[in-house]
Amino acid sequence: MTRRTAAAAALLAGVLVVAGCGSADQQPEPETRPSESPSTSPSPTPAESPRTRPPREPRRPGPPSTDGTLRGAAYGPGSEPPPWLFRRALPETADGYGVVRPTPPALVRRAFTLPDTVPMLPGRGYASRLVSPAPGAVVDRSTWEPGCPVARDELAWLRVVFLGFDGRRHTGELLVHARVAEDLDQVFRRLWEARFPMEQVLIVRSLDEEAPPTGDGNGTGGFVCRLTTGGSSFSQHAYGLAVDVNTFQNPYRSGQVVLPERASSYLERERVRPGMITPDGPVVAAFDEIGWEWGGAWTTLEDYQHFSEDGR
Repeated sequence: MTRRTAAAAALLAGVLVVAGCGSADQQPEPETRPSESPSTSPSPTPAESPRTRPPREPRRPGPPSTDGTLRGAAYGPGSEPPPWLFRRALPETADGYGVVRPTPPALVRRAFTLPDTVPMLPGRGYASRLVSPAPGAVVDRSTWEPGCPVARDELAWLRVVFLGFDGRRHTGELLVHARVAEDLDQVFRRLWEARFPMEQVLIVRSLDEEAPPTGDGNGTGGFVCRLTTGGSSFSQHAYGLAVDVNTFQNPYRSGQVVLPERASSYLERERVRPGMITPDGPVVAAFDEIGWEWGGAWTTLEDYQHFSEDGR
């Protein structure tokens, strides 16, 4: 098992550092199934003159989240990402993981959203774009390679709107098995409606495979051609049949292994913060609607970020 095979389990490496979306996003593609719903946001008011615009009152902290959402809570711009994010490499263990570290104070209540990696989808409410099979240029910037247990033409490219920790509308992308793409579109619609925030929704890129572990990644994604964490068989991610959600707020733990390595504060599951998945919250409910199981309910280890079709 290589180090990056293990670390990819939590979408850890520099995948969250924004990179250009590449030529794939500029080429024409068959839009097979657009989906939009009207926003419930109020209609914009006419632009005001700077001289007449009233001063904006500072937002006050809202009530603490009990299910990881922003619903019903007042929120401002969220926290700011520290300047060292993704830049402080961890020493590695003999197993190839980074050495587990305490959560830095700046990340104990992690509530920022990084720039989107794909252009914004039109509209004001939820929207999605599904292209199946995924364009070749999109697959080329993923971890797919010959020998992966899913064929290139079995993967679909799904772009979805999601709510950021800033309370704003964002757009992300996933590679998933074409057979489950519409079901996952339904899941992300439910998360938008529930006002569940995410930091980034993105495709793990092949160039991230050799990045050193920093232990502070926090992505939401699907397809990654890799083995199970600590195992020798292909993960369900390698089939495009698993999704990880907010990996930092929902870490993986097995014995002394914690991924991401700096996310130990979020092992305190009774201390619910925005972006955390709770047993009775909207994320588990949304995946349950399509018959997917949650790794946070496993008994031999906890994989709070992980959902899969077959429960593995």
